[in-house]
Amino acid sequence: MKIMSFNTQHCLNFLEQRVDYEKMAKTIKDCGADIVGLNEMFNGGKYCEQTRELSRLTGLENHYFAKAIDDNDGPYGNGILSKIPFKSVETVIIPDPSHKRQGGCYETRCVLKAELENGLRVLVTHFGLERDEQENAAKAVLELIRDEKCILMGDFNVTPESELLKPIRARMKDASVGFCESKLSFPSPKPEMKIDYIFVSPDIEVMDACIPELVASDHRPHTAEINI
Repeated sequence: MKIMSFNTQHCLNFLEQRVDYEKMAKTIKDCGADIVGLNEMFNGGKYCEQTRELSRLTGLENHYFAKAIDDNDGPYGNGILSKIPFKSVETVIIPDPSHKRQGGCYETRCVLKAELENGLRVLVTHFGLERDEQENAAKAVLELIRDEKCILMGDFNVTPESELLKPIRARMKDASVGFCESKLSFPSPKPEMKIDYIFVSPDIEVMDACIPELVASDHRPHTAEINI
C-alpha cells in the first residue's frame, strides 16, 4: 500500500502560478498513491471543492475535507483521498495558544482523523509556524495516535532535529529513516529543508519511502510503501 503526504498550496502550480487540478492529480497518480493526506486545501468560496475535484480526477473515490478556518477565499484546511472506504472520519481542531506573541503569524489548525475499513487510523495535519502553536499541535496529535495500525502525516513546519518531534518518534516510526540518501521537501524546485513527514505505528512495516523529484506545488510530495 502506498501512502502520500502532499501540501498542494491550494493546488497552485508552482512553476506556472495558477490553480491546476490536472497537475496535482497527475502528481498523485504518478506516485501511485492509495491514501493521500492533503494540506492547504480550499472547499468552496473562491475555489471549487478541491478535495472532491482531486478525488474525481485521481479515481480515489473516498474523500473528506477537514476545515481549520474560514479564510477570505473560503473554507480552508486538510483533506484525504483514499482507495479504502472510511468507517468514520472527523475534524479535530488544534487549540490556539492562550497568549499569542505580538506580531506572530498565527492560524488555527486541525487534525483530520479517519478510521478506514481495513482497520487503519489515518491522521493528517499541518502544524502552525509559531512555536507555541506547534507545541499545541504536537500535544493534539499525541492524544490521537494509536499504538497499532496508525499513520500520521503532513506538513509539520519543523525540521527533523526539532525537539517537538521527539515524543512522536518515541511512539511512531519515521518513514524517512528508510531513505537511501538524504532528501528534502521544501521549496520544491531546489529543496533546502525537510518539513513534510509520514510516521507509522511500530506494527506497520515500511517497505520503501521517498520524496520524489516532482515539482507541482511549493512542496515536493512524500511517499511511503507500507505493509500492514
